[in-house]
Amino acid sequence: MAKAPDKSAQAVTDALLVALRPHADLVHTLTYDNGKEFAYHQTISKELNAQGYFAHPYHSWERGLNENTNGLIRQYLPKGAEFRTLTIEQVRSIMKQLNNRPRKCLGFKTPNQLFSGINPPVALTS
Repeated sequence: MAKAPDKSAQAVTDALLVALRPHADLVHTLTYDNGKEFAYHQTISKELNAQGYFAHPYHSWERGLNENTNGLIRQYLPKGAEFRTLTIEQVRSIMKQLNNRPRKCLGFKTPNQLFSGINPPVALTS
């Protein structure tokens, strides 16, 4: 997640690059939607040395992880929420909560556990 000052292509590109550059060696692919805010997708992909992909219009199932994550974000920011008023601290808090939430698709590990290589504690049986 990254906070951009507006939905312009330049603002979104800048925000994505600031968020992803520190992890560029881990970014292999990027999935874009067809919104005008991704007009500079080639710049983003080139800067991160990553392959960019576009979903077909109205084929949200082609972006399953993205759509699922959007749904999780909506638990914190319901439809109609004013994104412009969000503070960086609020964005970071939501990101922290999402990254520490166990996911079924990750074997009930959290994204942070997988990212950092930490295994969760396991209950021992005798």
